[in-house]
Amino acid sequence: MQDKVLELLENKSYSELKHILETMNSADIAQILSEVKNEDMILLYRFLTKDTAVETFSYMETELQERLIHAMTDKELRDVTSELFLDDTVDLIEEMPANIVKRILQQAQPDQRKLINEFLKYPSDSAGSVMTIEFIDLKATMTVDEAFAKIRKIGLDKETIYTCYVLDDSRRLQGIVTVKDLLLAKNDTILSDIMETNLITVNTHDDKEVVARKFDKYDFLALPVVDQESRLVGIITIDDAIDVIQDENTEDFERMAALSPSEDSYFRTSVFQHAKNRIVWLLALMLSATVTGVLITRYENAFKAIPLLVAFIPMLMDTGGNCGSQTSTLIIRGMALDEIRSKDILRVLYKEIRVALLVGVMLGSVNGIRIFIQYHDLGLALVVGLTLVATVCLSKVLGCLLPMVAKVFKMDPALMAAPLITTIVDTCSIMIYFSIALRIMNL
Repeated sequence: MQDKVLELLENKSYSELKHILETMNSADIAQILSEVKNEDMILLYRFLTKDTAVETFSYMETELQERLIHAMTDKELRDVTSELFLDDTVDLIEEMPANIVKRILQQAQPDQRKLINEFLKYPSDSAGSVMTIEFIDLKATMTVDEAFAKIRKIGLDKETIYTCYVLDDSRRLQGIVTVKDLLLAKNDTILSDIMETNLITVNTHDDKEVVARKFDKYDFLALPVVDQESRLVGIITIDDAIDVIQDENTEDFERMAALSPSEDSYFRTSVFQHAKNRIVWLLALMLSATVTGVLITRYENAFKAIPLLVAFIPMLMDTGGNCGSQTSTLIIRGMALDEIRSKDILRVLYKEIRVALLVGVMLGSVNGIRIFIQYHDLGLALVVGLTLVATVCLSKVLGCLLPMVAKVFKMDPALMAAPLITTIVDTCSIMIYFSIALRIMNL
C-alpha cells in the first residue's frame, strides 16, 4: 500500500490517491508519512479528511509531529489541536520545543488554554498528567432512556462512551455503568439500580506506575481519577495506560543497563546528552572495579608460585556476574509485575539459595573434571570447583537481596541490576578464589 501511495503521489494522481487514503487506517497513514519527504508529507496530510487528519496526527511520533507542525499553517494547526483530546494535546505540548508550544497555545481557545495549563501543573509522573476530562457523566436518578439521550448528545466529543460515570451534585463519584449494562436493562430502569458501586480509583497525584498495575490487575478499559475529596476530575483510558507501561518498562531497562533515564527518543537525544546519561555510572563502576585490581596485587606471591591460577580469574568473574544478573533480572521483573513483594524476601532467599546450590555444584563439577583432565592437577580442580560453587551462591544471594533491599529503602530496584551486581561479585569472587587456593594449595 505504501508503494502504491508513493507511486500515485509521484504521478500526481491526486483523485485516486485521496480515495485510497480514505480507505486506510490512520496508524498506517502515519507510518507512510514518517517515510516521505517534508513536502510530500504535508501534501499527503492535506488530502485527509478533518477527522482522519486529527486521528493520524495522534498516531505520529513526536519527531514527525514537530516536522508536520513546522509545515502547517496556523489554521491547520488550530483545526488539529482543537479536535485532539485534551490529554493528547497536553502530551504534545510536553514533548515539543518552546517555539512550537508557543504556536500551539496561541491557536488554542481561551478555555482550552486554561485547561491545558491546569494539566501541566500535575507532576509528570502522576496520574493527573495522563488523564483526560472527556468522559460521560450521568446522574443516579436518570433512567436508561435519559442516559442514552445524554450519551447521544455529548458522546461524539468524548474519548470513550463505553464506561459512564455516575456523579452526585458535588461531582463525587457514586458509581459506574457500562453501555452493556444500559443495553441489557429496561428503558425505565433507574441507574442507581444497575450501577457498580464497588469502585476502584486512583488519585490525581498517584504514581503512573500504580495506574499501570491497576490496569494490568483488573483489565480495565478506563480508570477514574479522583481528587482528595473523591470528586471525579478525569479518567485514564487503556491507550494511555499502555503508553505508561511502555515508558515504565523503558525506564527500568535503562536503569538496569546503568543508564540515566532519558525523556526523549534515541535519535532526538543529543550526543552530549547520551554521553551524560552514561558517563556517571560508567565512572562509578570503573572506579569501584579498581578494588578488584588491588586485591589481585595482594596475591602476587600466589601467582608466582602457580601462574596457572591467573588463567581462571576471567571465567570465575564472568560466571559470577552472569549468575547475579540472571537472578536480579528475574527479581526486578517480578517486583515490577507485583509478583514479588518486600515481605517475600525470606521466601525468595530460600528459593535462590537452593537454585544456587544446584547450579553451583553442576558448574563446579564440570569445570573441576575439565581442569583435572586438562592439567592433571587435583588440587587446582578442587580450588576452581569450590570457588565456582561459592561464587554462584554469593552472586545469586546478592542478585535477589539487593533489589529487594532497595525497594525497602524507597529506591528503584532496577538500580541494583547487572552492572552493579557484576562489579560487587567480581571483587568477592577474587577474595573467595584466593582464600580457597591459599588453604588447599598451602601457598
